[in-house]
Amino acid sequence: MTAQEINFDGLIGPTHNYAGLSLGNVASSKNAGGVARPKLAALQGLEKMRLMLSLGLGQGVLLPHLRPHLPTLHALGFRGSPERMIADAHTADPALLRVATSASSMWTANAATVSPSADTLDGKVHLTPANLATMLHRSIEHPFTEKMLHTIFHDQTHFSVHSALPGGTHLGDEGAANHGRLSGDHGHAGVEMFVYSDKSGGRYPGRQTLRASQAVARLHGLSPERTVFMQQANAAIEAGAFHNDVVSVTNGSVLFAHSGAFENQPAAMESLRIAYPALEVVEVAEAVVPMADAISSYLFNSQLITLPDESMILILPTEVQQTLSTAAYVADLLTHNTPIKQARYIDVRESMKNGGGPACLRLRVVLTEAEKSAVDQRFLMDAKKLAVLEAWVKATYPDEIRPDDLGDIALHRQCLEALDALTKTLNLGSLYEFQAL
Repeated sequence: MTAQEINFDGLIGPTHNYAGLSLGNVASSKNAGGVARPKLAALQGLEKMRLMLSLGLGQGVLLPHLRPHLPTLHALGFRGSPERMIADAHTADPALLRVATSASSMWTANAATVSPSADTLDGKVHLTPANLATMLHRSIEHPFTEKMLHTIFHDQTHFSVHSALPGGTHLGDEGAANHGRLSGDHGHAGVEMFVYSDKSGGRYPGRQTLRASQAVARLHGLSPERTVFMQQANAAIEAGAFHNDVVSVTNGSVLFAHSGAFENQPAAMESLRIAYPALEVVEVAEAVVPMADAISSYLFNSQLITLPDESMILILPTEVQQTLSTAAYVADLLTHNTPIKQARYIDVRESMKNGGGPACLRLRVVLTEAEKSAVDQRFLMDAKKLAVLEAWVKATYPDEIRPDDLGDIALHRQCLEALDALTKTLNLGSLYEFQAL
């Protein structure tokens, strides 16, 4: 059956800031406290979506979450008007206010795990929002993510949207950032690859548990014979690969990965090959690209995409071009007979400084023509909608945010006005809680 992969990118929210909240994310920690540029960040994200459309690819959007998240502040004991709650949190515990103001939902690779209908027993597309239990600022995202997924994928004939897994860190689930899929054609039954860590101790925690991966596979009705569970390398996590998509990416029959991505990598590759004999591994040796360079440049957090002419292209952050080892590797890669035939560099520097590359900014959803028609079309992008969103960002977003700005009630009001204008622009009605008041 013919199917198309659509990338649903996160629209970067107006409170984009550098709070350094993500333990194990080297870029996030390095840039903590810096001056963020929300308007520029959102425009860079829209430009990436425009590139995808120009390449003949499907493009969707997931909306920013409302921040500051007042229900979180209320649950933590702050009371009164929004102005009072924000001011009191800023005075009493600025770290909690930073948690409630994070724009981390922009990285929609963590929004959910998605299984195409070709892989599932009931022939539906299954989506499970990630609970993101390891990091407080991300653990508050899944209720609105689920609401948005129900809105977009509302047709129960074609789609099954689950709730996030219970259990906190015992069932920590990071979504598609620790999940990959192999299939010779998007519409054919594939093999789904779940990458877990279950790491304790050391500098940085593992985030994706094996039990969570197994639970999602059961919820989605995946065949055990076409499902593989692989362990993320502890050394990679310690180096700053907090998600597996920092060190590997799949597309079609290809796994593009660093040689240090998985525990006991030769055995892991063999288990994958048994489940999917057509596997093509493009492995990058440590001697060619050191793990530190792979993580700082986000070489593997690129989008590996099949174009309409069936060739593959890497969409890379400009940091790869500016890092000697990775720039040399990509130039050499394109001279060899691999499935990857092209490379394009894009500027998503504002996201990169907070620890998210091109692949972090998108959730891949494979849809047949009938399924695509059943999607809420307001969330599918074209050139006209992108132009409208670009004008909206320019009119409503702050130019800069410094750490102390998070306690400014004027920023909160600006965010409310921006999101209210967004739902009017896309004709979405009262999607956010404050609009129902």
